[in-house]
Amino acid sequence: MYMALKHTHLLLIVLSAVLFIFRFGLKVTDSPLLQKRALKIAPHAIDTFLLLSGVALVMLTGFMPFTPAGEWLTTKLSCVLAYIALGVFAFRSHSRLFQTFCFLGAMGWLVMAYNIAVTKSTTLFG
Repeated sequence: MYMALKHTHLLLIVLSAVLFIFRFGLKVTDSPLLQKRALKIAPHAIDTFLLLSGVALVMLTGFMPFTPAGEWLTTKLSCVLAYIALGVFAFRSHSRLFQTFCFLGAMGWLVMAYNIAVTKSTTLFG
């Protein structure tokens, strides 16, 4: 059960990140594809299932954020929140430079969340 849930969670992370990168590429090129209904709904659906799988993993493993044993998970959640916030700014800003800065920042926070998840350490280089 754990392995299936973990791999589902990892798959959803990859789908979310790839879709974010793809949509940002469409945004930068002012592509009309960005207005397609599927590209407006898919990120929310994927991220909802991602959140649900994360909650299920927390329940299954017993790692709890905001506890000493789950310090790494608390830090990872903070990284994810920063990723989400910068992702929103990347799409809502009118300045191309600010959009790019937010996109790169969001990707940096995503890499940090990955590093924390793999190493279970809150330091930058585990």
